[in-house]
Amino acid sequence: MSAPDLERLDASAADPFGAARTVADAVLYEGYVLYPYRASARKNQLRWQFGVLAPPAYAAAEGSERSSMRTEVVADPGGDARVSVRIRCLQVQHRSVEQAQPDGSFTPADVVAVDGVQWVAWDEAVEHELDVAELPLLPVTDAPLEVPVVLDAGDSTELLTDSEGRVVGRAVRRRERVDGLVKVATAWAEGTAGLVKLVVEVQCCTDWRGEGASRDAVMARSLVAVHTLLAAHDAELVSLLDPPASAREAVAGCANDGTFPVLIGAEGESQVVLSSPIILYDHPAVAPESAGDFCDATEIDEILALRVLTLTDEEKAEARGTDRRAAAIVDRCDDMPPEVWERLHGAVRSIGPAAGPHEAEPPEVLPWWEPAVDASVDPWTDTTWVGGVEVGKGTPVRLNPSRRADAHDLFLAGRTAKVAGVFKDVDGAEHLAVTLDDDPAAELFEWQGRYLFFHPDEVEVLG
Repeated sequence: MSAPDLERLDASAADPFGAARTVADAVLYEGYVLYPYRASARKNQLRWQFGVLAPPAYAAAEGSERSSMRTEVVADPGGDARVSVRIRCLQVQHRSVEQAQPDGSFTPADVVAVDGVQWVAWDEAVEHELDVAELPLLPVTDAPLEVPVVLDAGDSTELLTDSEGRVVGRAVRRRERVDGLVKVATAWAEGTAGLVKLVVEVQCCTDWRGEGASRDAVMARSLVAVHTLLAAHDAELVSLLDPPASAREAVAGCANDGTFPVLIGAEGESQVVLSSPIILYDHPAVAPESAGDFCDATEIDEILALRVLTLTDEEKAEARGTDRRAAAIVDRCDDMPPEVWERLHGAVRSIGPAAGPHEAEPPEVLPWWEPAVDASVDPWTDTTWVGGVEVGKGTPVRLNPSRRADAHDLFLAGRTAKVAGVFKDVDGAEHLAVTLDDDPAAELFEWQGRYLFFHPDEVEVLG
């Protein structure tokens, strides 16, 4: 199970995971090399932050890394329901550099300069992709399918030649063997007839006896940036963030550890799931304006591109010698045409479909900034209805975050609170501002106007 270094497999029309490719690639290389894209930068001294599965002995002794991750999702199967399972990850590969000597030998060096590019020592990544299985969802079985994973050790040498063909130095690469295991099982979902729970567990099984070793040494024996892709055939995969009412009990019975499954593809599609070590919402997508990956999807492309232009020639030379992806980022920003810069500056997207040529125009709705609109609402006296009960300021509730709740909201599940106000956003959707009953700073936050916000269907009225 291996792919050439930095070489992406083409996503053909027949690939069931084609829709997930760009987002999955962004997850795979998130934080791989950060601005200013140099090996010497402090940002790049502690790497491999997401989806690390370390050797079990190390994980048990240190507690700073996990050795396995578990994905559980719910599927609504048809008569010929099947699911394809794909695992993707990186393997750390150390690169050292050596300077060529007049006698033809090579000696270790901190930097080897080649036509203005400063090659330095660096930990690269080798992509791996494993199609585990395409298995039927029915009949369910508690006996898991087990597939071993072996990332082979390897050594290679690359001669570094200048523009005149002279050998200036060489890059020496070495990677360690990494062992893993993938388990796939199905079971009937809890509380809901006809729904199936699919369980995928990825484990690192590398033998480890390196007590006191550095984290870099551990990463060389670990699975890195691990994520799971699931594609359903004749079945619908259920959103864990916003499940239909008929599947909420089944979804509540799912226990995901170290990973966050979300639906991938266009809104309304439910055939592909990306289970990522990074928290995402359903149907994430790379903005069409983005000209390429910056290995930092939390940052704005335009800001990063402008920052790259501020690098000195010496800094760019080190970035180009640090990593091929860093070199590609610097070159792309240096050569970016004006129309791409304009596209990065921003885009306006309609929040609703425009009327067709024979459709009546919708009635005029005043924009939110008009004084008449502002005067027509008062969150402190306005009310809404939850389960047949009128809710307003002072109503006691229990929080049940769902929809597209993030980790911060999920930590509040089951906590009691009081409604402080009923707000509407610019699209007319209602939100309840609440303060927690057991928060000692609740009065202070209320005095400052700082609240937690939930949709009306995410609360249960008490009393």
